[in-house]
Formats: sequence, structure tokens, C-alpha cells
Amino acid sequence: TIRPVRRSYYDPSSAPGKGVVWEWENDSGSWTPYDMDVGITIQRAYEKQHPWVDLSAIGFCYVIDFATMGQINRQTQRKRRVRRRLDMVYPLVSGTLPKSQSWPASPGAAAAPPVPACACPQCLLVMSVKATVSAAGPGTATLQPRKAPPAPPTAPKASALAPGAKVPNGMAPVRGLLKPLAAQGGQRQAASTPALSSASSTTSPPGTGSGKASRPGLGTLNRSHLQRLAIAQSRVLIASGVPTVPVKNLTGSSPVNPALAGITGILMSAAGLPVCLTRPPKLVLHPPPVSKSEIQSIPGISHTCRKTTKKQAKKGKTPEEVLKKYLQKVRHPPDEDCTICMERLSAPSGYKGPQPALKPDLVGKLVKCGHVFHLHCLVAMYNNGNKDGSLQCPTCKTIYGVKTGTQPPGKMEYHIIPHTLPGHSDCKTIRIIYNIPPGVQGPEHPNPGKSFTARGFPRHCYLPDSEKGRKVLKLLLVAWDRRLIFAIGTSSTTGESDTVIWNEIHHKTEFGSNLTGHGYPDINYLDNVLAELAAQGITEESLAQEKD
Repeated sequence: TIRPVRRSYYDPSSAPGKGVVWEWENDSGSWTPYDMDVGITIQRAYEKQHPWVDLSAIGFCYVIDFATMGQINRQTQRKRRVRRRLDMVYPLVSGTLPKSQSWPASPGAAAAPPVPACACPQCLLVMSVKATVSAAGPGTATLQPRKAPPAPPTAPKASALAPGAKVPNGMAPVRGLLKPLAAQGGQRQAASTPALSSASSTTSPPGTGSGKASRPGLGTLNRSHLQRLAIAQSRVLIASGVPTVPVKNLTGSSPVNPALAGITGILMSAAGLPVCLTRPPKLVLHPPPVSKSEIQSIPGISHTCRKTTKKQAKKGKTPEEVLKKYLQKVRHPPDEDCTICMERLSAPSGYKGPQPALKPDLVGKLVKCGHVFHLHCLVAMYNNGNKDGSLQCPTCKTIYGVKTGTQPPGKMEYHIIPHTLPGHSDCKTIRIIYNIPPGVQGPEHPNPGKSFTARGFPRHCYLPDSEKGRKVLKLLLVAWDRRLIFAIGTSSTTGESDTVIWNEIHHKTEFGSNLTGHGYPDINYLDNVLAELAAQGITEESLAQEKD
């Protein structure tokens, strides 16, 4: 079976025409290129000097920020680094673009006018194989039983190349490319797996005797032989370090079946492209079903459920009384700006709102971090916040007191299930279930008295049941009690306003894969979430405070 292949032509002014490749940094710290269409979209916005580009129009919930060279997930606000490479120039074709053409050409099709041949190594190789197949007729690609690992490849025959073409360094026809890889497959598959034979060894015209019995073509092989061919080729290429190319339904009965998978590999190899056919990964959001008897409580953590109620307003303390605990008065202000109102500290505060019962020229210094502000400005900032008795330095984000959030009422469940996460095969899994119902916004929310929605609940999240995983859970319980895990705002995914959203503490919601970036394996996740919790003022010291 032979299927058509094609190659794409891009304008020289486009990203591939200029050799520009955009890449994003994955969880292992290496760089992954964007798909060609995505890279073209990014490059187009970059050349127009846009500050950012939103990829939602082409089906991706990401924003590329050119100022920081970062990729921002609109759903979770997670950021990754991106970079722009300029060393991937593709071959240029002069003259008019050739019409799309399948290989082999359809019988009876009108002959197209001759087009200047491309001189790149890949095109030379494709033309050589095309010429070989055309000369031999259909059905000449053969398979033969592998009796022993083949000897090191010799120089390819000249008949395998187009007239006048030379074999570029590092390139060879089908035989020269596949035989060295097949030799690495080892003795284990030698007895049962058919190996590819060179097209150049079977290019004699029909009727020319060679003294040997004719060998079976691909069409005479049954399904199991073709499947073994595809699997053997994949194993050999994986062992040789060739990147994998996912092909859907490798073992299914759909239009892309094992035979097509093997042929795809043959054609791509003939074009000088390393290929390994693998099954595409599947999104696994949830673990297998778990019965109630298999669910276990977590040692060292009491109960398996935690609820929150509406915020209890703290009474009896004015903003001035709260700030007094965290400030020292400064009699001689430094010659610098207040980073809140941007006026000189030696001048009165530039705040123009409701005036607190303080002189506008008073200046105070925060005792921990030492940053200096107008007292007027700090009181105004406190009144515009959560008014929970805590204060966060607007310059360095140091937290004074116990920071709390505006998370609406809900329930948090947590327990152990008897399954393992990818990358954590040595322990079971902690499952967290958040459930927040829709309701009406309170005075601490963006639009008091207006209803809010709660999409996607209950939300299931996962942690490894390891020492560090249990530590993260204990800190998440503190964050839950302080109402810091969720908030009410505008969803970066759907654009819906007045809805429950995540609040800067990332969770893993994908159980058995990591296709969305919210799953495992992720060797840095536990450290990252500990840092995010610390940024909210939740550390191991917080556990001692909660016990007190």
C-alpha cells in the first residue's frame, strides 16, 4: 500500500522562510518548538511590534508576552519562558510554486509543466526513491525474513539515485538509512520480525530473471506481520535516540492502521526524516474508580473534611491602630519617592481620596523590611484591601500579621487513594476535592449583593502521599482556613466575570498524564507550590500558629 505524501511551501517572509522557530520551556527545562502555524502567528505579531499576542483565536488558551518573553496560561496564570531561534533556515525554491502533487501520480493525470528541481538533500533523496519505484512498477517494495543482523552498510548503488545526483553526506536511500537502525534492534526480534529490503535491489523490470524466487510484497502480508514490522521499527528507532512522531490508532481498525503506520515510517525515512511511530498520549484526568473501603484517612491529619463559612468581620480596630503595630515614625524622611502616591516623602501625601485622621506629611517605616511610605497612603491602601488586620508591603510583598482572602464558603475533602501518580511510583496518592456552590457576593467581594457562579465544581486535585506531599497538604489546609485558595473575579479561560477562580496557588488537576501542564510527572511542582504558599504568608511557622 502506498499513500500520498506532500510538503508545504511557505513565503520567504514568513517565520519558516526566515528560519525563525519559536520554542517554549517544558517542565524538564528543555525547549519544545511550537507547531508551525502557531509559530507563524507568534512571529507575525512579533514583527508588527505588538506587546503580546493572544493564541485563543487558533485554539490555545495562552498569551505570549514579548516584553518578558513568557507564555501565560489564561486559565491558571502559570508562566513559562519562550525563546526565538534564528538558526533553522529551510531550503528556498526559486520561481513559481509547484502545484500540489501526490506520489505516485494518479494514472491518466495531465502532465504538469516541468518545474526546476529543488537541490536540497531531502528532495534529492525523495526524487531518487520516486525514480526507483517508477522504474520498477508497483508492488516492488518487499519484505524478507531477517535471519541474522546485517553487516555494516556498504555504499549505496548508483541506480538508486536520480540521474546526475550525488548522495549527500549523511544521507542514503531506504536501504542505507534503515539497515543500520535495524541492526541495533538486537537478536531478540531477529527470528520473528521481517526487515525492509532495499528498493534498489528489486528494481529489475518485470520478466528479468534473477535466479531467485520472487519475494512476497507488502500486500501479501497479514495484519500481524505488518503490526510486528511497525513495532519493530519503532523499537529500533527509540533505541537509537530518534524523536517519536505520534500516529493515532496505531493498533486500531480505523483508516490509520498498523499497515499505514509502517508505510508512513518508510516514506518519511525515504525522505531523510528520522521517524518513530508511537501511540499519542491520552489525557487522564481521574484515577480508576475507588470504593469507600479503599479510601484511607491521612496519618497525622485529623478529620477528612474542612468547611469554611462567611467571613467574620473584626471589630474594634481602626486602620490607624492596625498600622501602629507594624510601623515606626520617621522624623527625617529620606530624599526619595513614596511608591504608593509617587510624591516625594519630604512633601505631603498625594492621596486625594477620603482623608484619614492623620497629618498628610507624616511618614512611617515598616519594621521588617524597612520600606518608607506616607502614613496617609498606607491607611488608604489598607482601607481598599481586605481589612483583616494584616498589611502587605507594596514594594517587597512582605506580609505583616495574618493575611486572609475572600474565598466564598465551601468544603474541602482530603484522603488517600490506592493509586500512584506518574513519577511517584513509590507512594500512594492524596486526593483533594474542593466544592464551592454558587451564591451572593459579600461586602469583601468585587460586586457586593450580586450573585456569583461556581463552574467546574467539585474540583479534584492530586498530591503524592510522600513526606513533602503531606507537608503541602497541611499548608493547603491553612490556606483554605484563611480563604486564600479561591477568589471571586473574572475567569482568564472563559472571560466570565463574577465567578469563582483560582487564587495564585497552583494545583494538579490531571491525575495520570501531563498534557495540559496540570499533571504529573513534574519534579518541581511541590517546591513551586511551597514557594507560592510562602508568598501568601503560609510557611511551617503558620502550622505552629494554627495549633496555638
